[in-house]
Amino acid sequence: MVAPGSTPTAPAAASALRLAAVQDMARLQRLLFEVEREFLRTATTLIYRVGEPELKYLLCQHVWESAGHARFLRERGREMSGFGAGENVRESLRALFTEAVMPADAYAALAGFYRVLKPALLAGYRHYLEVTHHLADWPSRRLVEEFVADEERHAREIIPFLAGHDHPLWEQHLAAIVAAHGGLLGERPRVPLPSDFAWESHLRTYQHPATCNRGIYPTCSSVFSHDPDETPIVRPWLVDPQTDARIIRLMVYVWLMMEMDAVDYLATVFFDTPTAPFDLHHDLARHLWDESRHSAFGYRQLPKLGVDLMTLEHSLDLYNILVQMAPHERYAMMTMEFEAGSFPTKATVMDRIRELNDFEADTLLAFDRNDEQNHVRYGHHWLPTMMALFGETRPVDEFVRATQARFAELAQHHGGRTPHALPREHRLTGNKLRRLAGLA
Repeated sequence: MVAPGSTPTAPAAASALRLAAVQDMARLQRLLFEVEREFLRTATTLIYRVGEPELKYLLCQHVWESAGHARFLRERGREMSGFGAGENVRESLRALFTEAVMPADAYAALAGFYRVLKPALLAGYRHYLEVTHHLADWPSRRLVEEFVADEERHAREIIPFLAGHDHPLWEQHLAAIVAAHGGLLGERPRVPLPSDFAWESHLRTYQHPATCNRGIYPTCSSVFSHDPDETPIVRPWLVDPQTDARIIRLMVYVWLMMEMDAVDYLATVFFDTPTAPFDLHHDLARHLWDESRHSAFGYRQLPKLGVDLMTLEHSLDLYNILVQMAPHERYAMMTMEFEAGSFPTKATVMDRIRELNDFEADTLLAFDRNDEQNHVRYGHHWLPTMMALFGETRPVDEFVRATQARFAELAQHHGGRTPHALPREHRLTGNKLRRLAGLA
């Protein structure tokens, strides 16, 4: 009520005062959305720079979960006055997360994300729970409580991969920027940056490495060939009805494991598309998580069938070629060429493996096929949007054909440049798969 004799507040101002508590919480939710969105854009740069497959898979999972956090925050935020209609990230947050990708040492960058930025995000979520009302803001609290549990789990899951990787100077560098913000939500007093502070991202531009990291594993250009003494996947054998199904099962698990190629090159697209719609990045994160699961199918099944993973070379050609291309070209090749073009062969493979009555193999391949169909649908939906981001005005079909030709041209210069790390007698080949299948 307005006190007798006082001047009534203007309608707009009165409305704002009535909703002040909602707007305060909406402002914090907006900041949390922007932080999660920036984590999605920048933490993906870690994936192709670290070497351990299990770490790559874990990062893909964390990225996907962060995409889900951001999506729920946006949906709930839009129900609240003051969240804002757009999806842009404020420049101060973008500068912080761009700075986080800059170390040449991938494990310094990993430490910065998981020892500085992720704890700051967890502190932000806990702050939200402290300042919001348990009943009035119950829908938001329930979401945020789940996100707190996710962040605590992320912190536990990353510990084994950070062991022995201590980068105190870089962690202090990032922590100083967070302190200058007063925390990611501005929940603490701001501490000015030191007078001699130097932003790495102001001194140089981040560049994707020319090749991806596969850690301790041997590498080669491709695991596909026509020579059973050269590579583990022999193209004619995949579709030859005379090939024993046990060999096909081994080859397809190698093929699945090598979807690590897709994990590494798809991860490069996020950083290169900072102005993409959030929903595009959300679906790319799902695509990335799917590809990491497919790779894990092979990584975890091959040892059960007698394969020593240290004899299996990792193929690098696709990353090495695609990193030379623009982001919308990479995405076009992935969805419109590699994935769409794989369906006939994979259908034949699935039919043959059913001969083995291997329920687990049938299940893994069924989910792989289902996911790949979704990915091609993503491509049809999002490729025009991605093309527009880069000023590409040709019809989609014409652009795809031109991109296929450009890929073939780049392959002449950047493909086939990774020599076999292992001699024939030590590396996994088609003929060795025959012996593993008991068909020597």
